[in-house]
Formats: sequence, structure tokens, C-alpha cells
Amino acid sequence: MEFTHVDGKNKGRIILYALSTCAWCRKTKRLLGELGVAYDYVFVDLLNGDDKESTRKEMEKWNPKGSFPTIVVNDKEKIVGYDVQRIKELINNE
Repeated sequence: MEFTHVDGKNKGRIILYALSTCAWCRKTKRLLGELGVAYDYVFVDLLNGDDKESTRKEMEKWNPKGSFPTIVVNDKEKIVGYDVQRIKELINNE
């Protein structure tokens, strides 16, 4: 799977699993940008074949429901959905 990197302050490894058509995913990307943090994201719906399947399986380890957006911080914390307070808490604590 190929992630797109967004430059910013290093607050640990932040991964965003998103859909290109999801309004909540766009809001999450916008919030991460406003916070000025570096992160990597992937639009799962734009992947093909094995990449799509392996990415979904990886995301579902963190979010078994498979809903979007899903954020993983430092391979230890997850945020499911557009939860501004939780995103700010986790990002600022890293």
C-alpha cells in the first residue's frame, strides 16, 4: 500500500485511513493540517485489488467495523470517526 505523506511537526507516526468521497475524512485531513502535524494517509477506495484488500485488513486490526476515517497514532492508539477533541488530545500528548 502506498501512503501519501503530509509534512508538518513530527508528533509521532500518524496514519489516516480515509475515503476520497468522505466528508468526515476531508474534515479530518483539514484538522490535521490546521494542527500542523506530519501524517500519512491513504484513500482506501482508490486502491486496487490486493492493495485494497491488505489495506482494509490492516485498518480493521484497529477498527473492526471498517468505518472511516480511522486514525492510528504510533501503532498504539486509534481514533474512529471525526472526533476533534480526541484527535487534539492524542496529537498534543505525543
